[in-house]
Amino acid sequence: MAVAIVLFVAVMSLVLFAVDRPKRVPTWVVALGFVGLPLGFLAYGLLRPAGITLWNSFFNRNSTEFVGVDNYVRAFTEPQFQKVLLVTAAWVILAPLLSTVIGLVYAVLVDRTRFEKFAKALVFVPMAISMVGASIIWGFVYEFRPDQGEIQQIGLLNQILVWLGMPPQQFLIGQPWNTGFLIVVMIWIQTGFAMTVLSAAIKAIPDDITEAARLDGLHGAQMFRYITVPSIRPALVVVLTTIAMATLKAFDIVRTMTGGQFGTQVVANEFYTQAFRQNNQGLAAALAVVLFVLVIPIIAYNVRQMRMAEEIR
Repeated sequence: MAVAIVLFVAVMSLVLFAVDRPKRVPTWVVALGFVGLPLGFLAYGLLRPAGITLWNSFFNRNSTEFVGVDNYVRAFTEPQFQKVLLVTAAWVILAPLLSTVIGLVYAVLVDRTRFEKFAKALVFVPMAISMVGASIIWGFVYEFRPDQGEIQQIGLLNQILVWLGMPPQQFLIGQPWNTGFLIVVMIWIQTGFAMTVLSAAIKAIPDDITEAARLDGLHGAQMFRYITVPSIRPALVVVLTTIAMATLKAFDIVRTMTGGQFGTQVVANEFYTQAFRQNNQGLAAALAVVLFVLVIPIIAYNVRQMRMAEEIR
């Protein structure tokens, strides 16, 4: 840390001295002096690995033979990887939608209530927990013990089933519902984020709009449908796209709870498996590129919506 601080001070001092020494310096030289080094590190830390990954995706498993687009063809045509893409699509559709809907409903219900701060803090707490920590917590919730003799269930859900007179279930093994139980963990984490952003957007709705709507006879569900939702549309888009990007990169939950077994594999975990378990660097790189390409439209749409929101303001 000390070396990093000294190096940062030295570099910044050199940059400031270089751009301040001459009396007349072109604007582009000053700009390059300040942003040149960060851009260089950015190019080395992001663009270089991206280029290497793209290059490796056109080679075989040990990068010794050029195979063209064979890795991409395999990723989209083999049943194994088609199922991975299908499961990933389920994550991207269900997790953002349900997180946003639950967060929005919760934000509306607790808005301006007596225990608003406590209620919102309670829902936001999972955001402070790492993905691995949340997966371990829910792993105990889904824990299964065979229904034999005096064996006690330690999983919350299975204990509830036993109390209700039903047999315990292996929630993380049965397909395709096990994917849904994993998605619940992501929803549990992201609902707090959605609630926070949407609650702030609801509070930002001008009072004159809501008062005019009430004078026109709108109340309850009609107020929510015709006033609240249209007014916070930019925030809804930001929340949906942000959670969708986080869901596409979902790795920790699947890796910790099932390891991608029992039909729960997603793209983010599959390219890890191919790279470090199967030692297939070419296919792993192709899957990483596919994941990157899938994220780009979401990011572009998110940026566009944020710009439109700023123009309206």
